[in-house]
Amino acid sequence: MNDRDEPTQQDAALRLETLKMEHRDLDAAIEALRVSVAADQLQLARLKKRKLRLRDEIALLEDMAVPDIIA
Repeated sequence: MNDRDEPTQQDAALRLETLKMEHRDLDAAIEALRVSVAADQLQLARLKKRKLRLRDEIALLEDMAVPDIIA
């Protein structure tokens, strides 16, 4: 694998920002669906599950961005 195949710090930052934006959008979609009269519970559950996966991926990327500190 050469340097071009490895994700750069800029790529990771861009991916992180994209995930955070999608997470916020899902939050808004979940709230809109929750307050609707004919809320589709299955769709609501799917959106919540997707939001949790995004949160996990965001946390992973943020952890990778911060170097480990040996105390």
